Amino acid sequence: MRYVVAVAEEGGFTRAAQRCRVVQSALSHQVARLERELGARLFERTSRHVQLTPAGEAFLPAARQALDAAERARAEVAAASGEIRGRLAIGAITTVTAVDLPALLKQYREQYPQVRITLRAGISEELIDQVRDGSLDLGFLGLLPGAVPKGVSDRELLRGNLVAVVPPGHRLADKEETDLACLADETFVDFAAGTIGRSQSDQAFAAADVQRDVAFEVTTTEFIVEIIRQGLAVGMLPANYAHRLQGVRTLCVRDAPGRVERLIWSRHRPSPPAAAFLKFLDAPV
Repeated sequence: MRYVVAVAEEGGFTRAAQRCRVVQSALSHQVARLERELGARLFERTSRHVQLTPAGEAFLPAARQALDAAERARAEVAAASGEIRGRLAIGAITTVTAVDLPALLKQYREQYPQVRITLRAGISEELIDQVRDGSLDLGFLGLLPGAVPKGVSDRELLRGNLVAVVPPGHRLADKEETDLACLADETFVDFAAGTIGRSQSDQAFAAADVQRDVAFEVTTTEFIVEIIRQGLAVGMLPANYAHRLQGVRTLCVRDAPGRVERLIWSRHRPSPPAAAFLKFLDAPV
């Protein structure tokens, strides 16, 4: 099952064998053996690529769950002996500021060196789904005030507002404060419509009865900042994050959109590595 997951995620047998640290012939043999036992082909193999069959698509989630369960069992046995080991999978938005996540992970690794830590950056809605389905143990999100993610345990970490971010030389660059109406005629860069990151600004402009033109829709905060830096648009970013930026100016907004950072984790009993991390944050386990 581990080999099947590796082939699916790596897109080929060669990279999967490298990842699993086995020779390719051995990996291919074991996958073929599993296919014979299941009575179905899991992969369509061509000279150029490897693709999951419908049977493979059906098998993959169950294989991941089985591997996670095996990993959890090993971690529970180790914890019973006083040792924390296993996997800790964390997801985070790139603008998380409630904690110094790299420093926290360093501290955690020093205390629990047998835990394999993985970190995945993403948007809040994807991270909620991944914590809910068990592919992530914990997630750091940015949500609208009053929004509570469903199907997970959660804790509020930080409340704040968004600020306006403009390029140097902009008509507002020397101001310290503005409002949404003053920004109405600007060209904006923001996340894609319908995402949580975008809705924070959209709802605030709607509440102020102000329309805006979002001409640039991107997927990363870094891209937003670069578009602004080049003078193509203005944007809205979390105040606690924006002060780190260089080459742009930030302004407080009197009727600014609100934002809440939240920590989420599975409603089921956390794994020993996840429970240990939650204790670092004084979160109830």
